[in-house]
Amino acid sequence: MGNRKNRIIFHIDVNSAFLSWSSVYNLQQGEAVDFREIPAVIGGDSKSRHGVVLAKSISAKKYNIKTGESIFSAKKKCPQLKVIPPEHHLYRKYSNAMMDILKTYTPMIEKFSIDECFMDLTGIKKAYEDPENFALSIKESIKKELGFTVNIGISSNKLLAKMASDFEKPDRIHTLYPDEIQKKMWPLPVENLFMVGRAAVPRLHKLHIKTIGELANCDLKLLKNEFKNYGALIWNYARGIENSEVKDNSFIKAKSIGNSTTLSADIEDRVSAHKILLALCETVSMRLRSSKSICKVVTVVIKNSDFISYSKQKQLYNATDSTKDITKAAYEIFDKVWRGDKIRLLGVSVSHLSPNELYQTSLFDSEGKMKNEKLDRTLDSIRSKYGSNSIMRGVFVKSKVKTIK
Repeated sequence: MGNRKNRIIFHIDVNSAFLSWSSVYNLQQGEAVDFREIPAVIGGDSKSRHGVVLAKSISAKKYNIKTGESIFSAKKKCPQLKVIPPEHHLYRKYSNAMMDILKTYTPMIEKFSIDECFMDLTGIKKAYEDPENFALSIKESIKKELGFTVNIGISSNKLLAKMASDFEKPDRIHTLYPDEIQKKMWPLPVENLFMVGRAAVPRLHKLHIKTIGELANCDLKLLKNEFKNYGALIWNYARGIENSEVKDNSFIKAKSIGNSTTLSADIEDRVSAHKILLALCETVSMRLRSSKSICKVVTVVIKNSDFISYSKQKQLYNATDSTKDITKAAYEIFDKVWRGDKIRLLGVSVSHLSPNELYQTSLFDSEGKMKNEKLDRTLDSIRSKYGSNSIMRGVFVKSKVKTIK
């Protein structure tokens, strides 16, 4: 079984998550074809310039279709490719359902992303005695109850468990204990190591490091000279050294709330940009109020037609959840930072959040703030009941800009 050092860590990873979840849902609705069995991708509408592959089936991989490439490019490789629009509300539903199943095995779960998490099963007798059989029961339970498959990686730390889950897919269980590293992990290409990004690979190759094993056995001083602290991190990872705990993060409140939109056509005038910002601020501030939070910092992100992004943030004098205050700050930031170039994407986020019970109204403008609060609450109530576009500000009338979800 290998040296576990008394810890049992599982990494659960949904196979082709978005595609699997869309496929399961459509089969439940009477769809005859399982998208997982044909060349298929989850992607947006190329006409609105959101045409990017988000997930792909195993059959689509055979056509060398890559996650992140355009739908247009993918269709050229495979003309019969099935393109399914993303349904993020559906993905959250299936993700939460999986988490509910996993919580019946242990409360010690750390959600790493919408489709993967870590489980600490240390101290659970059945898991310690036969971790692979215990993992099998989890895997089969998810398949039976929810209809999709997962990979499960098993080890004594989070890094090795994650690396193990990425071995052969789909619907597999793999171990990667410390005494299995040389055989199972070191022969792999260095780019397969967690935290080794695309930018680092050519620099590692120049140092004649092409496998994880070569990285693990190279001179640490050489790596530190080239990569500083990052060099020490990936050197340790190549040796399987990682000691962080599995932390239950289900109760952690979001550190920021944001929204962005890629525009159907580039804009290059301030008035149009302000309308987009207002629509974004309405959505962000509504989410902020829904979370019963107030913010102290507003950030605006701009991406131009050359795909160059830049941003700036502004700290507010008083924390707020007011659409008017957040929009005013966003306008000021935009007017200060915009370079006059064509705009492809705009984004707004709020951060430095705190509970709204800490909100203190200034004596000098309490009447105005109370009116704005009443307006915000009224708009929130109507939109929650009848939809985001059920009521709009006068500035949006005769405009193509609507409330952005």
